[in-house]
Amino acid sequence: MRTKRAADWTPSATLPNTPVSFTGVTYSEMLDRARALVPTIAARAEACETLRRLPDDTERDLHRTGLFRMVQPARVGGADLDIGILVDTCAEVARVCPSTAWNLGNLSSHHWMLGYFHPEAQDELWNGSPDVLIATSLIFPAGRGRKVEGGYEVSGRWPLSSGVDNSDWNMLAFMVRESEDGPPVDQRFALIHRSQYEIVDTWHAMGLSGTGSKDVAVKNLFVPDQRTLSARSLNGKPHPGSAVNTSPLFRLPMLALGPYVLSGVLLGCAQGAYETVVGAARKRNATTTGQPVGASQSVQIKVAEASVRIDTAEMMMRRACEHAMTVARSGAEPTHEDKLRYRRDAFFSARLCLESVDILMGIAGSSGLYLGGSMQRLFRDAHAANAHVMFSTDVQGSLFGQHALGMAGPPPLL
Repeated sequence: MRTKRAADWTPSATLPNTPVSFTGVTYSEMLDRARALVPTIAARAEACETLRRLPDDTERDLHRTGLFRMVQPARVGGADLDIGILVDTCAEVARVCPSTAWNLGNLSSHHWMLGYFHPEAQDELWNGSPDVLIATSLIFPAGRGRKVEGGYEVSGRWPLSSGVDNSDWNMLAFMVRESEDGPPVDQRFALIHRSQYEIVDTWHAMGLSGTGSKDVAVKNLFVPDQRTLSARSLNGKPHPGSAVNTSPLFRLPMLALGPYVLSGVLLGCAQGAYETVVGAARKRNATTTGQPVGASQSVQIKVAEASVRIDTAEMMMRRACEHAMTVARSGAEPTHEDKLRYRRDAFFSARLCLESVDILMGIAGSSGLYLGGSMQRLFRDAHAANAHVMFSTDVQGSLFGQHALGMAGPPPLL
């Protein structure tokens, strides 16, 4: 079977016609670009939910400002910024539209992930367009791959491929087994063009409904070796892309830091809820007594509890990202303990954000229920975001606790 090259594919109409370099755009400048888009994204939040995917105009805005390319290698015109930029920009956007922020975090991070692949695969995509968007589904058991000459034969059906409607490519996770019923011997990602998979419209969800997180299906598809990558290559050690991408960003343990691609969405939900509810409470009177809501001591205490949760969550997210960058800049490899701590801090900071949203929803009362207001969206989307396995207390907490207690168990894929 002939393997097509990227040059054989026609890029999506929403991609920029003229490549632009964002190398040299600073962290603060990129954050300012995200803030400048917030009013426009807020005006489209309801339409994004109705459409159930990222609107084309919003995609064009994110391309134009370079936000999709904030963690892309500098060698292809990316900004190549520290990983914390994903937390900060997604938090800004999630204050008004968590679905857009979710797609921003996911789709921009896949430029980072592509930078770990073999340089030939990177060039296949980025020579076609440095702006190309790539979706993923990271659910390894959903796919199976059989080693064949020159590559892998891949089949499966994967759920939760966020941003798939806007993407020209997809990174689909699969298991490799010695035999049909044998134990897995590798866990890999396959880079597949949209013409080679079926999009199954399953995304009718109560939260993050504008993310377009639909199913993707493939049957007996040959994927050449250079378009696949072992998940172990994302553990902070040298990888196939190290030869061409040498900045500290590409020395990070991507799997361990994966939650921070999306944790800013929960932070932004909490920050947006605080601004919305506390701002309204300053002017609102209680429906039963007619007294100012803010005069109630219980409301005052709840506001303090929500606020300290938000501030603590933000500090924890920043600390993890900054620590990882410091280790990468030093030239050292991250320790297993560091990786587990990154995951631990991610789930706990996400929990703090969710708790703050729930506290604030209680203060908002019936006023938070109206579909015309933003609080109901922030509440629904925070709960939907927290359902991601990266924020699961049971899964991520157990990994840390198991190691801390010296309990034997299967090593986590970090």
